[in-house]
Amino acid sequence: MADIVTVRGDLDFVARTEHLFSSVREEFICAVRDLDTFSELRRARQASYGWLREPGGRQVRKLCSPAALADERGREHLRDIAAKGARVRVAATALPHETIIIDRRYAILAGLDAPGGREYTLTSGATLVGAVYALFEAAWESALDLDAFLDMDRPRLDAVGSRVLRALGSGATDTAAAKELGMSVRTYRRRVAELLDTLDAGSRFQAGVRAGELGLSG
Repeated sequence: MADIVTVRGDLDFVARTEHLFSSVREEFICAVRDLDTFSELRRARQASYGWLREPGGRQVRKLCSPAALADERGREHLRDIAAKGARVRVAATALPHETIIIDRRYAILAGLDAPGGREYTLTSGATLVGAVYALFEAAWESALDLDAFLDMDRPRLDAVGSRVLRALGSGATDTAAAKELGMSVRTYRRRVAELLDTLDAGSRFQAGVRAGELGLSG
């Protein structure tokens, strides 16, 4: 691989990088805002996680934004890889960049999702890989272990609160949401106000952001 290669789209990305995941010798690192960014690498991920229990001293570390724990599917996935031996931590805030680092030899940076496909930058340049690794280490040191994050005292939503949160995320009007939930518009708005208070949010949009940060789901 050249020092820096840029590809666009998940299929091209997988074709260019899948062989790297079977070449891991010492350490596999992944930092993600959510669990969908590298979803097309499912087979490669399974290959890398498959040797977690094998001898050889390989390590897997995964650093997630709190939004990655916003639904049970995400939490279950992280619990599963942690049970297999990976070290999983949750950052205090959303991560600015998503990356994979392999043996400090390669770094993969994911761009933002775009209509033409997400852009991925791959580098084997020692200086760049070292810089990305240092940034990861700084974020890792300030992050919480998965169990500590899941156990910490944070807002709990009852069944109605979860349904109201889901309605807010759907973008439905108050009238439509109230009808769907089987309550009056006045009651719905009161429940929304209670939800904002529970999440310490100043707006409905902020409530959604806070719910993601706290790993709550609707």
